[in-house]
Amino acid sequence: METRCYRRLLGISYKDHITNEEVSRRIENAIEPHVDLLVIVRQRKLKWYGHTTRSSGLAKTIMQDTVNGSRRRGGQKKRWEDDIGEWTGMELRNTLRKAEDREEWKAVVRRSSAAPRRIPNLRDR
Repeated sequence: METRCYRRLLGISYKDHITNEEVSRRIENAIEPHVDLLVIVRQRKLKWYGHTTRSSGLAKTIMQDTVNGSRRRGGQKKRWEDDIGEWTGMELRNTLRKAEDREEWKAVVRRSSAAPRRIPNLRDR
């Protein structure tokens, strides 16, 4: 998905037979080194998890699966918390405890996402 956007930005068609590695090299030359989209998604998802865990709203109730009732058969196999546990390397109960402390959770997000603190925008240059 990401490479498709880069090809469009650079005006490169798939018919031009240019490899994805070459497209990545060209985009890095055009906008300098960048953070991968999946790293940004991981970082934002971890931040949202910490935010909702500290709150007391509907999002927390839904995310922690405390809503009464059962889900339909054939629903999703992987839950939101499964990603959180996989990325942080912690069990769910430990992530809940860590997320309650904002500064401690920020440290977990930095370690887990391997992304810089601030991602510069193109407009900042």
